[in-house]
Amino acid sequence: MNRRDFIYAASIGAASAAIPIPAIAQGDRDTASKLPRKGTTLRTITLEEHFASPGFLAGPGREFIERMRNTGPHGAKIMQQLQDVGDGRLAEMDAAGIDVQVLSLNAPGVEQADVEEQVAIARESNDFLANAVKKNPKRFAAFACLPVAAPEEAADELDRRVKQQGFKGTLINGHTRGRYLDDKYFSPILERAEALNVPIYLHPTVPAKPVVDVLYGGFSPTVSAVFAAAGWGWHIETGVHLIRMILGGVFDRYPKLQVVVGHLGEAVPFMLPRMNRHFPPEMTKLARPFAAYLRENVHYTFGGFNFPATFLDLYLEVGVDRIMFSVDHPYGSMVEARTFLDQLPISPADRERIAHGNAERLLNL
Repeated sequence: MNRRDFIYAASIGAASAAIPIPAIAQGDRDTASKLPRKGTTLRTITLEEHFASPGFLAGPGREFIERMRNTGPHGAKIMQQLQDVGDGRLAEMDAAGIDVQVLSLNAPGVEQADVEEQVAIARESNDFLANAVKKNPKRFAAFACLPVAAPEEAADELDRRVKQQGFKGTLINGHTRGRYLDDKYFSPILERAEALNVPIYLHPTVPAKPVVDVLYGGFSPTVSAVFAAAGWGWHIETGVHLIRMILGGVFDRYPKLQVVVGHLGEAVPFMLPRMNRHFPPEMTKLARPFAAYLRENVHYTFGGFNFPATFLDLYLEVGVDRIMFSVDHPYGSMVEARTFLDQLPISPADRERIAHGNAERLLNL
């Protein structure tokens, strides 16, 4: 089936009809031996699933707690779910058909805190997380929190957690007080992640205050807050961060480094062909075409974006081997995410890759 047929099939309801559609340009892989056997259960691994440690809630998470308190029962439920890394969370996973969660500290993480607090809370939250994984090693895995403002200490913390406790990488919440990962100041972190062969999950954060004031101000406090965060700003900010990493030569300096972004690519895949045209290697002085980095150094998860059209764009632009399942718990519904996964208009073999195979390979699960 060619791309035109693929899009046509999707537009007339391929998802509900469960039409098997092969991945684009993925080679000779859809063989009978790789298809799930009839009657087997689809294993699922989700990668953007959050928790909150006591130290985080008492420190960098104080403002977050206040916001949750102002949202009534909904906020109270989220707070309860974030602190539950035991039986309650496992019951929700079982009910939705989620086998493994890769846990990470809730946004805003520690990235905007003072250096001393970053170091202390990163250690505390990683200890908390390591204990949760130790209690349920078949159900939970871990992304480390790092004191990114102290890059050498952050690199050592990542090294220790990966080698001694089996952490699968790190999640970094966007910029660090206006500094992005293309800044060579952060090179120790990038170098160590590449050496350890673990990914960096680049998670959204609110843009720096001057950007928020200029681009997202002028409305009611509620509208501006959502505009700068989950409604738009978070995602564009993360997309810009990723583009900065490419244009800044991060992946030329560390060609084996892998980055994960959520929300079906933070709008970047939609712009991939245009950026590839307007950022030729002759201009950028990069070793590869712009699109190559997005297809060879970046992985993508769902994370609350259960949108068929957005998924299809990502699927067509980067191919199935770069896409992984996710929920964004407790902000996204496990049941809705699992239903979306089950109804995607893709082949059974591709569904297996997205549900668990790609994550197993990337994270050595």
